[in-house]
Amino acid sequence: MKKVVKSSCPLNCWDCCGFEVTVENGKVTKVDGDKDHPITQGKICGRGRMLGDKTNSKERLTVPLKKVNGQFEEISWEQALNEIAEKMSEVKENYSPTAVLHSHDYANTGMLKKLDKRFFNCYGGVTELVGSLCWGSGIEAQTWDFGSSFSHAPDDIFHSKNVVIWGRNVTRTNMHLFHYLQEAKKRGSTITVIDPIYNATAKIADHYISIKPGMDGLVAIGIMKYLVEENKHDQQFIINHTVGFHDLVTLLNSISMEDIVTSAEVSDADIKYLASIYSDGPTSTYLGLGMQRYANGGNTIRLIDALVAVSGNVGISGGGANFGNLQVGNSFNRSALTLPQKKASTRQFTMMKQAEGILSAENPGIKMIFVTCGNPLAQVPNSTKVKQAFESVETLVVVDHFLTDTAELADYVLPTTTVFEEEDIYCASMYHHYVNYGEQLVVPPGEAKSDLWIWAQLAKRLGFGEEFNFSRAEFLEMGLSHLHEHGITLERLKDEKRLSLPVSHVPWDKREFLTPSGKFEFTSLTAEDKGYEGKPHYLPPKESSKSNPLLAKKYPYQLLTIHPLRSNHSQHYILIEALQKIKIEISEDIASEKEISEGDTVTIFNDRGKLSGTVKIMKKAHPKTINVDEGQWHKFGGSVNLLTPDEDSDNGQGSILYDCLVNIEKTNEMF
Repeated sequence: MKKVVKSSCPLNCWDCCGFEVTVENGKVTKVDGDKDHPITQGKICGRGRMLGDKTNSKERLTVPLKKVNGQFEEISWEQALNEIAEKMSEVKENYSPTAVLHSHDYANTGMLKKLDKRFFNCYGGVTELVGSLCWGSGIEAQTWDFGSSFSHAPDDIFHSKNVVIWGRNVTRTNMHLFHYLQEAKKRGSTITVIDPIYNATAKIADHYISIKPGMDGLVAIGIMKYLVEENKHDQQFIINHTVGFHDLVTLLNSISMEDIVTSAEVSDADIKYLASIYSDGPTSTYLGLGMQRYANGGNTIRLIDALVAVSGNVGISGGGANFGNLQVGNSFNRSALTLPQKKASTRQFTMMKQAEGILSAENPGIKMIFVTCGNPLAQVPNSTKVKQAFESVETLVVVDHFLTDTAELADYVLPTTTVFEEEDIYCASMYHHYVNYGEQLVVPPGEAKSDLWIWAQLAKRLGFGEEFNFSRAEFLEMGLSHLHEHGITLERLKDEKRLSLPVSHVPWDKREFLTPSGKFEFTSLTAEDKGYEGKPHYLPPKESSKSNPLLAKKYPYQLLTIHPLRSNHSQHYILIEALQKIKIEISEDIASEKEISEGDTVTIFNDRGKLSGTVKIMKKAHPKTINVDEGQWHKFGGSVNLLTPDEDSDNGQGSILYDCLVNIEKTNEMF
């Protein structure tokens, strides 16, 4: 029997696509786009299509595993749950619940994936991870400036006279924005792409500007200098709706245009052009994730926010500093799902420095780690230290679909369900404002169980089972409870499959900001309250010729680690044989300087590690730039995170993955 059912993509990306899934004889046979979805309109990427292959993969884990004498043995759920619960009880009794670390990422956007927090809060509160490898610096920066990170509705781009895509390759990471870009261009909007790598988005742009990696904030300063000097800034908005502008002017006056042009490796004409389009709005700015993955990452986003504000493009249709869209996630009743009041104690490590936290923790030390929705051994910076840290604990439990690099280190591996094997609600707090429904379509293989079932079973053994004595539907209604007054219920969502959330389509249009002052803050009171510099300032990347010339002489090339085209982070590498080879992309000048040809085997290296792979030469990339896609498994040759630093960004909430210098040699010449 064959049926086609509307569903949703769960992957943590910008688009949260609507699906049409074909099921035949209890098996997913095809994943297509939902043509009726208002935003994604039937178009989906290869990562979404791969979810059918993921569900059907013969590599799936189907029974619980326990490591005995260095080898995995299949065990029953009863044994696995009893032994894990017993260890958790012992840790709590002998040390503290914070001797347990919950290591997680955001592999799945399902509402009920948040119930892991409910479990650990009811346990008493564990050591938690804060910040984000992906977007943490930018979210914190916009929280300092605006009070939160909100984006305009997708179709508001049609009100933009000019569109600036700054560091976001939308063809790879935000494909439906690409469709809107094409339509906006047809309607007369100019498209400008700023990126160190000439990508497919740049190919449709009216203007492409290449910036030295990590210097985006400096370019924003240059643009603002022209706007202020030529009296093209929005004085009324600045006077009535901002604080700290005088501090920004002090910064602008402290940096010469000559230094900006030289350090950012752009032309004065490029900066004048950008000043002209920001002053001739409405101009919308779409910010990517890469440029805030530096030691100056939060500062970079703050300076671009300031540019958008100075030019009068805040709170107007066709404008905006579009980065995150937290108003989407804020629509749901998170506290009802997670029960934060149950937490008796807590401790926090940043996601980036979790390995350091594990190795240095005292009173109590980390005795047990739970890993959910992530593969930290591949994804967290400085892989060597991560492996050392995860091997140092007494008990490691991993919940996953496959035997990942992290799972291979575990003492217990628990097999969980995929998106098509469980009911949930999905949204993305990054781009559009629709919430999608996905029903259970097929039965999971073997003994694979949902995360919710695992938490409920462990909760029962640990004495707080009543907090999980709800059906999936009841939990979903719990999460939707804030939306009932807007007519959004589980029953209606099941019927219509996707619903528009009650969020602002043009954020800040009433000029009411969520900052302490109620205004846009060039000088942030929130930052000062947290012990940071609140005034706008400029910081260079930590690993650069400007800040560390000796290091830059030893390692002269900038390493970027962009999103893979066919895998959502590390999730699909096991499914696609062609991905299981390391590709090292280099700019044309490096190829010439080092006499490297396409297809050569090379090794990139720095003081943290090394990685070998096959060369691909990037056309029109910024000089001295190397890229290795993130997500590669160590078992397939090694993650790029063997080379990346694990420090926190300037505002403490993001990674500095891109703040990474390397050298390169042909492999046969190096060894």
